[in-house]
Amino acid sequence: MKILIPVDGSANAQRAVEHVIKDITSLKETPQLLLLNVQWNVATGNVKLFISQQTINDYYREQGMAALQSARAALDAAGLPYQYHISIGTPAEAIVQYAKEQGADQIVMGRQGQGGLQSLLLGSVVNKVLHLAECPVLLVK
Repeated sequence: MKILIPVDGSANAQRAVEHVIKDITSLKETPQLLLLNVQWNVATGNVKLFISQQTINDYYREQGMAALQSARAALDAAGLPYQYHISIGTPAEAIVQYAKEQGADQIVMGRQGQGGLQSLLLGSVVNKVLHLAECPVLLVK
């Protein structure tokens, strides 16, 4: 079984990680855990005229690793193996695409992330994942 846990560094995403850690003992075998962070694509328009691609890639990596840090620490402390990945793009679409590519059996995510005003303007990532995902999605409060 493969479980995808999208994380954005928020407390809600961390609760999803903690939920998986707590409930893993109820499974017959330890699932393959996949952590995913999605960075918004900032390299649009004329940005690449002023900032090198390497600088942009370094930014994505730094921001992604920062968002993944607490989730990775919790899984390390629990002694659970996992893989992590940083994607660039629109969060909901990137989550669903990665779940499909990896053959995820389930997506476990917090009910909302760091959205705020952005969430109001762009719509809820959770709602889009629920609509687009082909596998079950478990929302953790």
